[in-house]
Amino acid sequence: MAEQTGGGCCPPMDLFRSESMQLVQIIIPNESAHRTIDYLGEIGLIQFKDLNAEKSPFQRTYANQIKRCGEMARKLRLFKEQMSKAGLLSSSMSATQVDLSFDDLEVKLGELESELIEMNANGDKLQRSYNELVEYRLVLQKAGEFFHIAQSSAEALHREQASNQTGEQSLETPLLSEQEAVTDPSKQVKLGFITGLVPREKSMAFERILFRATRGNVYLRQAVVEEPVIDPVSGEKVEKNVFAVFFSGERAKSKILKICEAFGANRYSVPEDLGKQAQMITEVSGRISELKTTIDAGLVHRGNLLQTIGEQYDRWNILVRKEKSIYHTLNMLSIDVTKKCLVAEGWSPVFATKQIQDALQRATHDSNSEVGAIFRVLRTREMPPTYFQTNKFTSSFQDIVDAYGVAKYQEANPGVYTIVTFPFLFAVMFGDWGHGICLLLATMFFLFNEKKFSSQKLGDIMEMTFGGRYVIFMMSLFSIYTGLVYNEFFSVPFELFGKSAYGCRDPSCRDSTTAGLIKVRDTYPFGVDPAWHGSRSELPYLNSLKMKMSILIGVAQMNLGIILSFFNGLFFRNGVNIWCQFVPQMIFLNALFGYLSVLIIMKWCTGSKADLYHVMIYMFLSPTDELGENELFPGQKMTQLVLLLSALVAVPWMLFPKPFLLKAQHERHQGQSYTALQEAEESLLVESNDDSGHHGEFEFSEIFVHQLIHTIEFVLGAVSNTASYLRLWALSLAHSELSTVFYEKVLLLAWGYNNIIILIVGIIVFVFATVGVLLVMETLSAFLHALRLHWVEFQNKFYEGDGYKFSPFSFKLIDVGEDE
Repeated sequence: MAEQTGGGCCPPMDLFRSESMQLVQIIIPNESAHRTIDYLGEIGLIQFKDLNAEKSPFQRTYANQIKRCGEMARKLRLFKEQMSKAGLLSSSMSATQVDLSFDDLEVKLGELESELIEMNANGDKLQRSYNELVEYRLVLQKAGEFFHIAQSSAEALHREQASNQTGEQSLETPLLSEQEAVTDPSKQVKLGFITGLVPREKSMAFERILFRATRGNVYLRQAVVEEPVIDPVSGEKVEKNVFAVFFSGERAKSKILKICEAFGANRYSVPEDLGKQAQMITEVSGRISELKTTIDAGLVHRGNLLQTIGEQYDRWNILVRKEKSIYHTLNMLSIDVTKKCLVAEGWSPVFATKQIQDALQRATHDSNSEVGAIFRVLRTREMPPTYFQTNKFTSSFQDIVDAYGVAKYQEANPGVYTIVTFPFLFAVMFGDWGHGICLLLATMFFLFNEKKFSSQKLGDIMEMTFGGRYVIFMMSLFSIYTGLVYNEFFSVPFELFGKSAYGCRDPSCRDSTTAGLIKVRDTYPFGVDPAWHGSRSELPYLNSLKMKMSILIGVAQMNLGIILSFFNGLFFRNGVNIWCQFVPQMIFLNALFGYLSVLIIMKWCTGSKADLYHVMIYMFLSPTDELGENELFPGQKMTQLVLLLSALVAVPWMLFPKPFLLKAQHERHQGQSYTALQEAEESLLVESNDDSGHHGEFEFSEIFVHQLIHTIEFVLGAVSNTASYLRLWALSLAHSELSTVFYEKVLLLAWGYNNIIILIVGIIVFVFATVGVLLVMETLSAFLHALRLHWVEFQNKFYEGDGYKFSPFSFKLIDVGEDE
């Protein structure tokens, strides 16, 4: 649940029950409607009801204004996207803070958007031209090398042939000399060529397709471009090769052009003459330099524009969001028949009446309205929303409860007790004061950096951990306490509060971890005696202590839940629930498991050797048999008979009276309409707990079946829930045993080798195992089990959780950091 506060005039926070709510009606003149909603949003203490629920969003009065706000929000998103690409951050620090009205801001954003779009279009066009020229220069350079090498080779071949010519002709002399072939046009072959760049990853496939398409009647030359170039079309850096394809005939040319297009090859024309090629390279280089200067100037101008936008972005964003939320709220108001006023209805805390009236007066004065807003409280039987005032400490505990279900209006809030019981149950399972200190140090890191992390965007896991920092803080403190009680520091017992009360029976007893110990001193003053750790037949077992303590804690918490159901009945004046649920449930639970808890305490105090398992089993199987050595107090047999009969009587007591009493109530109220109550709050309380179905058909069979299911659920749940609390013992045992294994089998084992390398490795393994398993996995496991014990075993005794949360119209809930 988000932190909710009611403003400066709030009474002290009361988490035991939700704030008293009232349904209010406000009649607002049209000329002051906008400012009134604005001021009410500032105090954030009214949850408006939608009085136009039957209308679609496009049929509402202020649909055009919301559309305008949506368009302005789109422009702001465009600005933020452009600033992110440019590496700029929005800043609220500006030398010139200009206050703009909503209409002026709309015009300003339109002008800025047009300017920015035009600059982006021009910049993209210039950048594309620049990239094309860069590629063109590369083609001129690489293709020029092809022609230069070919010309050099031809000249060398020509000189060689000229030097080898003789005046004699032989059988090998060509019938047609080279010069004759050149002078005969009919024997000349005209070759064409195409040059460009092709992506390097496609170059091999490009070459194969050219060969197959032309049946080998082309000559292809490729040269690798050392650095990646920016593709003019995609704007991304791509590794490319310069190619030159020599062909003969228009048909081959057509095929080559189609293949180039299919492979995304960019083509550029290159003159055959080497002199012209050098001239073209010079001209292209000059144009590239000019474009570079123009692009840099454009980027500077664009950066200045985005910087100006960034200085005002947060303020503009807040203004647009506020305006949109105001018009959304105005659309929930109904129009008076005179069409001169708007009528609003909503829920507000009773204590906020003065603040709301002050806001209405200020809105009337500031809008120069001649008629003030009318505020009045309506009487209703409708269920109000639930509003708990929380702070940063209590909000995380309230979230734990709300995750199960929001409390019904004025229902007892489990969140108050969760502040203590949740970390305590966690600590019972996690108890180790060494691990608790580690958890505390991690939590202190979050607490000391609270302001820093509150203003940052964190990851999902980090966000969840930071949000529950105070829960973890309490869990660590309770873990240190229970760890001191268990006397475990990374599973090692210490004599912190004095020496052990046990010693060797005789001088031959040297090993204090075996049998043969007797009590030689006063009882260990606090927590578990260090000698209790281990298996000693003559000493109490620590695990037995934890198991019985789990039962005591479970019975105590379940009794607390039933007591809270009693207070709910008193508060809502529901006598049926008090006498037909609270009393028999309390009798049944304590006749069995309350009695077991008393026996456990008596056995601890008296040191009796009685077998409690035997006592409880034969309490049902043979209630009249003598207890013998299992008797803990005089009259125990008769007490057990009385308790057993009480438990048996409690079951029909829960089942039968309530349906008949509800039927009698329905018959008494049948035909009666709502009666006017003196207090609106009283009517709310009566209606919120009206189980008799006054306003609908009363089906006795349905009520009886429902009560039968509820009775069976409670009887079976009393047994299963008590057994479920044994998870406290099981998790505590598992945590202790894992800690012992890591200490003895890793750290002590590495220490015994007397090797520094093995010792370092052992310490590293021990640290990682402790952090990963005991401080992370075990923490999560104990947290989830404590959560289950609260949701199922504790809250199901009294908590319905079928309410809905108070969601006021408040500008504080507008998240500026995230766009819509």
